[in-house]
Amino acid sequence: MIMDMTTEAPRERMRVKHKWLDLNGIKVFYREAGRAGAPVLLLPHGYPCSSYEFRELMPRLADRWHLVAPDFPGSGYTDTPSGFAYDFDGFTGFLDEFTQTLGLDRVALYLHDFGSQIGLRLAIRHPEKIAALIIQNGDIYEDALGPKYAALQEFWRNPTEEGRRKIASVVNEEGFREEFLNEVRPEIAERISPDLWKLHWALMDEPRRQIAVDVIAGLRENVAWFPRYQQYLRDRQPPTLIVWGPQDGYMPEKSARAFLRDLPRAELHLLDGGHWLLETNLDEVAPLIRDFLGRVHSG
Repeated sequence: MIMDMTTEAPRERMRVKHKWLDLNGIKVFYREAGRAGAPVLLLPHGYPCSSYEFRELMPRLADRWHLVAPDFPGSGYTDTPSGFAYDFDGFTGFLDEFTQTLGLDRVALYLHDFGSQIGLRLAIRHPEKIAALIIQNGDIYEDALGPKYAALQEFWRNPTEEGRRKIASVVNEEGFREEFLNEVRPEIAERISPDLWKLHWALMDEPRRQIAVDVIAGLRENVAWFPRYQQYLRDRQPPTLIVWGPQDGYMPEKSARAFLRDLPRAELHLLDGGHWLLETNLDEVAPLIRDFLGRVHSG
């Protein structure tokens, strides 16, 4: 039997690989696709998800780009170390060390959910590393937050134990389901697999649940960073693609348009979906990313 290795090698690069590494004693899980040495797309995930959210996007781009998606400590298949700082600085330090360990010196960043703020903190630390941004339902403008933030904003104004208990009351399987379905229309919600909330709730234990409560309660401190994120965008003007699902009670259309204040040359695409576009609108999102990266981060 004769195998044509010229076609087998590119096909192999398209497959997503599932890997672990030891990072200062933390067993870290990450997904990787594409050829080492190709332009890198770094994919930090959001809440209540993990690198799992990028599983379908990665093979769509792996012919031309090197895609890397880690699970943060306390999420997915990565360890939950007791001494880790489970806040935005801690997650940023983790992402910084992760990229240095893998030798990812220049990357395009996919910014989604709380991964957007972690990614932007990395960009502020190392602006020379950032080739481009892809922003998808990630918020950094307090005046453009959606109505689903109202309860959290009340807690930020008056951070009581009762308010913290209310936060804890939605960190459960039904709360995860609500996070994934959010406010998309019923026919779009049918595209969102129950695997998302079932899988991620199954990976939760009590320590992880308390970490989630701490992170959500600590979002007030992150909001205080919003002007710094905006200043980075104004000063650096990185090439930016914005793909957005406006059916999002946390981050509606106005949250997407707010980025144009600081990035007037950004490309904005409003799609018929919500917070989890890679589940519902992948066939639209992937070509937009391919076209964008082909122009600004193709090596």
